[in-house]
Amino acid sequence: MRHLLEIAGFIALVQGAAGLLYAFADLRWGLVQKLGFLDGYEIYASVALLVLSFALFAAAESRKPG
Repeated sequence: MRHLLEIAGFIALVQGAAGLLYAFADLRWGLVQKLGFLDGYEIYASVALLVLSFALFAAAESRKPG
């Protein structure tokens, strides 16, 4: 379970960072800008993904190894 939380946290971290790079540097990759219902809310969704990634990493750390 710990490994799964770390993988999900890493994916959320990469997608959140990619969304912020898209918003500020016009880098065109990632999932956030491709979802139509997030039009106009890409920055908020990217920040939410970054917060989620840190929460997932914290949850993974609280788990026992294995």
